[in-house]
Formats: sequence, structure tokens, C-alpha cells
Amino acid sequence: MSSEVMDDLPAMELQQSVPGSRWMRPVEIICAALLTFIIAILLVGVTARYVFSSPLIWVDESASFAFLWFAMLGAAIAIDRHEHLRLTVFLHLLDERKQAFVATVGLLLTAVFLGSLLYPAFDYAIEESYVTSASLLIPMSYRASALPVGLTLMLATVILHGVRIGNARMLIGAAVLVGAAGGALFALEPVFAYFGNWNIVIFLVFGVGLLLAMGVPIAFCFGLGALSFLTFTTSMPTFVIIGRMDEGMSSIILLSVPIFVLLGCVLDATGMGKAIVEVLASLLGHVKAGMSYVLLGSMFLVSGISGSKVSDMATVAPALFPEMKRRGHKPPEMIALLATGAAMAETVPPSIVLIVLGSTAGVSIAGLFTSGFAIAMVLLLVLAVLARWKSRHESMEGVRRASVKAIWKAIVIAAPALLLPFLIRSAVGGGVATATEVSTIAVLYALIIGATLYGGISLKKLYSMLVETAALSGAILIILGCASAMAWALTQTGFAFKLAQAVTDLPGGWLTFMGVTVLIFMVLGCVLEGLPAIVLMAPIMFPIAKTLGINDVHYSMVVVTAMNVGLIAPPIGIGFYIACKIGGVAPDEAMKAIWPYIGALLIGLFLIAVFPMLSTAFL
Repeated sequence: MSSEVMDDLPAMELQQSVPGSRWMRPVEIICAALLTFIIAILLVGVTARYVFSSPLIWVDESASFAFLWFAMLGAAIAIDRHEHLRLTVFLHLLDERKQAFVATVGLLLTAVFLGSLLYPAFDYAIEESYVTSASLLIPMSYRASALPVGLTLMLATVILHGVRIGNARMLIGAAVLVGAAGGALFALEPVFAYFGNWNIVIFLVFGVGLLLAMGVPIAFCFGLGALSFLTFTTSMPTFVIIGRMDEGMSSIILLSVPIFVLLGCVLDATGMGKAIVEVLASLLGHVKAGMSYVLLGSMFLVSGISGSKVSDMATVAPALFPEMKRRGHKPPEMIALLATGAAMAETVPPSIVLIVLGSTAGVSIAGLFTSGFAIAMVLLLVLAVLARWKSRHESMEGVRRASVKAIWKAIVIAAPALLLPFLIRSAVGGGVATATEVSTIAVLYALIIGATLYGGISLKKLYSMLVETAALSGAILIILGCASAMAWALTQTGFAFKLAQAVTDLPGGWLTFMGVTVLIFMVLGCVLEGLPAIVLMAPIMFPIAKTLGINDVHYSMVVVTAMNVGLIAPPIGIGFYIACKIGGVAPDEAMKAIWPYIGALLIGLFLIAVFPMLSTAFL
């Protein structure tokens, strides 16, 4: 993810990507090696299973060992490079000096969280030494040691960032404030004992919300919320947070997340995405609203390769925006179409959100991939209808139909790239291979095709892509781990059971529940972004949906679509600001233009929620 794309976003953001510190170079090399090892060993397992019909039982376990190390070290790299997801819309309302102080307080709170978990993490690794792995027959502490090592590296990086601030007075002031807040919470422990479930509001709603508003990275907001809730309102040891983090980050399905992130990097570096855009432009560019159709179609197809919204938008926009401007499209309208197109394409396989949802809620990945294609088509249709209506005054002067020769040339060049999204969907949807296996095959395919037909990738560029993948994946996976800890804290209070009772008692049955779901996930998508919202709420909402007879896949499509509408909704939604940054348009200008497109998505969402057949017809 390029720094040009992510620099200075005014809402929830991945902070500006900067080159890592020199002392982190060995960690970056290790992460690059671990990712290479994971892909290689998974390919060995796929080959043994499908070519030689001789499964290797140790492959998944070996990959799992490497994966936890990769995730924890990647999270440390993400801190070093300032690539952790955070909310900054409220922070930007303060003057520069106050922003610096609040950021220092947030840095100190992050250090408190990481330092508090160090001893439990070492204790957890020692406990795991008494357990032997099933196939490799080695102590599980070799794997679990990644947790204390990763936390130590993250803590050291945070401390170095604090030292680099160089303002002793500000650091002392922040330390006094954090110390006073901690002391007050300890003093109020007897009071919290009388509050019961209101402590959820105090610590996991208001407390986490305050941390988010302060710009603390979202992973550590969740971690601090869970830690403070357990420390000040229960007798549970903090040891359980480490266990929940391990569980939240260790699902074998999540192995496909960094591999699909790498696939997006390969797509961008080789120009495969641009080739797809050019094919659609040659086929549809001459009709009224043609460039809008090309943009939407490109988002649909490119998303089926990369699985990343940012990669999709960064690939499509530069290739299409100049021609769209020439034809009279206004930049705010282009931004609106780009952002809503990204939301539409989120369910196109191999969506990372669908993979995480399947892992968290226990829903079939194959079913989600099959349904995701159909749901994206519904949303594509409603956006295309709106784009056609808005293009009624579009200038077509000087626009000519591409020649058959030009079309054929574009198709030949893009054919290998065009095959990839359909191979991914058909392989997973048809049960031929798992999402993890398909991701490794897709990366190998893209590297080979990129090297032979699209100019290839230098070793230096490939290494930087591996490190970039490690940082982004680490930022994602640490969020999942901390969100799992917070979700566990929520469920232990009995809140989930009470929420289930309250929702099931509402009049209107499953339709009312769908309406509540849409509202909840639109708000969470706007405030928390997709992945943490899923990890927090899926364990609570999906069992309720089952009791009401709602199909898991149908419910998943409603959840993801609602979340994505929130994700692009101003004034907070990150998708909106990413689109503005990529297109070089001020958010204030684009804000008015996006509402009709959000309205179109809401119409599509209504159809998806009310008619289950749209989600389940092809299962």
C-alpha cells in the first residue's frame, strides 16, 4: 500500500507508510522469509494432495507455527512503519500542540497495554511447552513464543517512538495523566462491583470510544478495553487475553489473508489490473455512461484478484479518471462512483472480509464466495442504473468505438489476468481447494504470468512487497486478536444472551432483526472498519440469526453489505477518504456527490436483506 495513497487521511486510516527503522531490518528479513516459507510449504502440500494423492499431515501445522510468528513480527513492523489502523477525524479537530499531547498519551497507553501483557505472554509460552504438537511432535512453546517476542518488539518500538518525540515535558505530562487515570480506576473498583453490566458501557463502549477518538491504533483500543474491563471489574487473570489473542489470530483459514494481500501487490506491480481495465474500456468506452460502466466493471474484476479495496481503487482510478474528465465527468462524481464501486466489490472473491467472516462465524467459505459473486452483481446493477441516469448530459463528442483489432489485442494481453478471478471463485466455490490453497496457487500463477507476459518483478521489488505484506497483514491480524479478546469479555458477561433475548422479542420477526442488523453494522462499519466489527459482533449476532431461521450465507451478505455502506459513508468512513485521496479531490467537495450512490447501495441492500434467494440461489 503506497504512502501516496494513504498519506494524511483525515479519518480512520492506515497511518502513512514510511520506511522502517534500520534496527528493524532483521525482523523484516525474517518476515519476508516466513511468508516465502508459508507459501512454499502450502504449495508443497497442495502438490502432494492433488498431484500425488498423498497428503502431508505436517504441512498445515508447520504453516501454523510460522504464521503466528509472521503475524506478531508483522505487527511490530507495522508499528515501526506507522501502518496501524486508527481513527483521526476527531484528533484533526485539535490544534497542533494538543494533537501532539493526545498522541503522546495514546503512545503511552499503548506501551502500558503491551507491557501489561508481557508476563502473561511468557507464562503462556511456558504453559504451552507441556503440550506436544500432533504431527511435528515438538513442544507448542516453539509456536507460542511468538507472542512474548512480538509483544517485546512492539513495546520496544513504541518506547523508541516516545523517545524520538523529544519533548520531555509532554512525556511527563502524559505519564502523570495516565498514572492519575489508572489510580482513579483502581480506587473505584468497589464502585464498579455495583454497576454490573453497566461496566460494559463504561469500559467497552465509552472507554474504547474515547481511545478511538484519541487516535490510538484500533487494535490497542480493543486490547486496552478488554484489559481494563477484566482488571477493574472481574477477578479474571490477564492471562486469558493472551489465549484469546492467540485463538483470534491462529485460524488456518486466516493464512490466506497475507497471501491475498501479496497477490494484490503482484497485481499492481505487474500491471495485470491495468490490462483488465483496458479491455473493458475498449469494449464499453464508446457508449453513454460507458466509462462509468468500465470503472464499476473494473472494480468488480480487479477485486476478484486482489481482495483489497485500496489496491482495487489505486489500480483502477489512475487508468480511467483522465478519460472520464475529458468526457465531462465531474471529479466529485468520479470519487463517489469509485468509493461505492469499492463497496460493491467487497463481496467479490477473494474478499479478505469474507474469509475472516467465514473463520469467525463458522460459515462455509465456498458458500460465501459463490454467493458473494451474485450479491456483487445486484449492487453492480443498481449502481450502473444510477450511473446511466446521471450520464444523460455526458458529452460523447469525439468518442469513437474501438476497432476490432484494438479490442482483440486488449483481450489477448489481458486474458491471463482475466482468468484469475474466475479460477479463484470456481476452485473455492466448487470445493476443489480451500481458500488458503487457492491463494498460494493464485500467487504462483500471478508471479509466473507477470514474469513471462507483463514484464516481471525485480527481486528488490519482490522483497519490498513481502515486507509491505507483512506490515499490513500484521496490522490486520493483531486487530483480530485484540478484537477476539474484547468479544470474549463481552460474551462472558452474559450480554450476548440478553441481547439475543431483546432482539428475538422484537415484533416483526426476522425482518425486524435484519433491520437491526443493518443499523448495527452500518454504524460499526463507519466507526470500526470491517474486520474488527465482524470479530466483535459475529459471535453474538449469528447465533441469533440461526434461531430466527436465517440462512448463514444470506445473513453474511447482509452484514458485509451493510458494513461496506457504513465504510464509505462520510464524515467518518475510511473508504470515502481513501477514494478522495486517490482521486485528488477534497472530501468536502465529494461529500455531496456520494449520497445518491449510497442511496443506490441502500436499495440494493434492501433487496438483498428481504429476498434471501438472491444470496442462496446458487448454493
